[in-house]
Amino acid sequence: MPTGANSKKKYTYVWVSAIILIFGTFAVYEISKRLKEGTVVENDRMSIPNLGKEVGFVINNGSKRKVPPFSFRNQDSVLITHKDYLGKVYVVEFFFSTCPTICPIMTKNLVELQDTFKEYKDFGVASFTINPRYDTPSTLKKYAERYGIQDKDWHLLTGDRDSIYSLAQEGFYLQATEDSSVPGGFEHSGMFALIDKQGNIRSREDKFGNPIIYYRGTVTEEQGVNDEGEPQQITMLKEDIKKLLLEE
Repeated sequence: MPTGANSKKKYTYVWVSAIILIFGTFAVYEISKRLKEGTVVENDRMSIPNLGKEVGFVINNGSKRKVPPFSFRNQDSVLITHKDYLGKVYVVEFFFSTCPTICPIMTKNLVELQDTFKEYKDFGVASFTINPRYDTPSTLKKYAERYGIQDKDWHLLTGDRDSIYSLAQEGFYLQATEDSSVPGGFEHSGMFALIDKQGNIRSREDKFGNPIIYYRGTVTEEQGVNDEGEPQQITMLKEDIKKLLLEE
């Protein structure tokens, strides 16, 4: 059994492999850079029985990493900014309405979260389209109706393409690119980010003490695992949302 430095190396290799599997090669450089700059997850040591592990803060150069400022139109053509989410626990995703692969699964999972926390006025979702040329407010309105999106704090957001891509790639280190070689013409990670009431990005750690950073949105609870053997993390996300909702 590995011990000491060898054990740490083994777990580091496991973590890097997991990053490549989950995020793809796009994120490896950014996450490596973040580690070199001192970005880690710091536990807040909450103790709430039967709700899983603690939800830590993502720390960047000694500061809690926050959602960058943003301003986009939602499915009702209303201007929504990051300030509209202050005081709410919310989930962030990047998607597009014509996605033929993972987005329907992601939306199904988010509807499950919507229904689970429908009694909580301080829960919401921010869905940013990576195909804003097509995904106009009216298109997103139809998408919301098709999937049963009813939460008044679930905003499907569209606007300037470069601003959305910058938010994804530089604000969250999540993949969002046009790629004509993939189904649908856009490549994205399929991960969910969890945000607390103060706008901090939050994360729990894996069994090795490494931050998971984001939650896999491409496997449903019903599936359990997908075709690639990746386990669902929606149960974990539900636990962590509940925990953050109970924070003052």
